[in-house]
Amino acid sequence: MQKKERFQAFMDHFSSHFPEAETELQYGNPYELLVAVVLSAQCTDKRINQVTPKLFQRFPNPAALAESSVDEIFSYIRSVSYPNNKAKHLLGLGQRIVDAFAGDVPETLEDLQSLPGVGRKTANVIASVIYNQPTMAVDTHVFRVSHRLGLVPKNATTPLKVELALVKHLPDEVIPRAHHWLILHGRYICLARSPKCEACTIQHFCAFYQKNHGSK
Repeated sequence: MQKKERFQAFMDHFSSHFPEAETELQYGNPYELLVAVVLSAQCTDKRINQVTPKLFQRFPNPAALAESSVDEIFSYIRSVSYPNNKAKHLLGLGQRIVDAFAGDVPETLEDLQSLPGVGRKTANVIASVIYNQPTMAVDTHVFRVSHRLGLVPKNATTPLKVELALVKHLPDEVIPRAHHWLILHGRYICLARSPKCEACTIQHFCAFYQKNHGSK
């Protein structure tokens, strides 16, 4: 199957079966999503959704974060991964948003990445989910699934290379949804250690399946 055909099959399938795919992080505004995504690094969305209600109740906006302390923020997020570093990031994030952006979450990747704890992946998530920009955040699921499906070349060995390879072949209007398609498929079907290939509904265009199970 040619790459163009594979991408078309990918879009056709998920557009039909998961047209409204979206993040599983629970949030009510751009600030809450930003905090949730920062906290979600190397942690499950389920855990973050358990932590954030009380966190957002205590810190409903960037100003509240900015006026707090690392120790107090830590007390609300102690059960997530790397809580010490993330508490420092959230305090600095709140201060930066208040001081540089008048309390509003910025829109551009450059401005987003100027926030403590916000790398390219997190910036891409916010730009995509909140501002509907054609940006592709590459986490471990996106990286793994895009390689297994054969959407990106084998020499796409970094998140940035995978990101560029995907956005090159996806229409701008599809990119925000495609990000969630890849994540959710990786989270529930295309598992890292034991992919559920026999239960998968996209075997017909999956390079991994064809290589490992095609002759069966």
